[in-house]
Amino acid sequence: MSAHPRFSVLSASSLASLDHLSPAASSTRFSLPSAPSINTTLAAPKPGVRPNIYDRNINKTRTAEVSASAFAFLFSEVVQYTQKRVSGIADFERRLNTLGYRVGVRVLELMSWRNESSSKTPKREIHFLPELRSIHTQVWRAVFGKPADAIEKSMENPDEYMVIDNDPPITRSISVPRDMNQLSCSSFTAGVVEAVLDGLGFPARVTAHNTPTDAYPNRTTILIKLEKSVLEREEAFKT
Repeated sequence: MSAHPRFSVLSASSLASLDHLSPAASSTRFSLPSAPSINTTLAAPKPGVRPNIYDRNINKTRTAEVSASAFAFLFSEVVQYTQKRVSGIADFERRLNTLGYRVGVRVLELMSWRNESSSKTPKREIHFLPELRSIHTQVWRAVFGKPADAIEKSMENPDEYMVIDNDPPITRSISVPRDMNQLSCSSFTAGVVEAVLDGLGFPARVTAHNTPTDAYPNRTTILIKLEKSVLEREEAFKT
């Protein structure tokens, strides 16, 4: 590990040699006082000090809550930062989707560890609909603190499913300009869902669409378009 440019790291031998330094022997402009003996034994953590995040039990933090205002502030800053670096709405949504995908990979990893540690016989679901229901409830609750509102299946296209969120928490503090009213900041959520589906073995293209109603002006639809291989596998399971 490299040292900080403004600080130096003293080895044990160099610390011990401090006792032998004197103004006459030192070639610098400043003399060093004799150093007291240093106990290299690590002290026990003080009571009340929070442990390192990597030392925490992953199951005990399952119900931990993050400040909604802090989350809203962070996401709004992400949106503003991204807005200054895009060439249009499509590019904007693509970048938010990419960011959400990175988060989704970590969400799936954490949920998998928790499932394996809390169950003596963890199992992996091979059918799509049970996993979609898990995304609707468990993934939404893990990321947003509440389940989504509905799941719908397209009547026209058998490869399309929709997850409905009447009031997405991430868009409550986002004000979209009129000239960008087609923008859906829930593309971040679509990226999370796409990453989870890919990790579970159900590759799909996931996009977000604004579908407001009088009762729910922020209503958002997460559209899942499955790859052909997923549909073929589902059909094979039926036979």
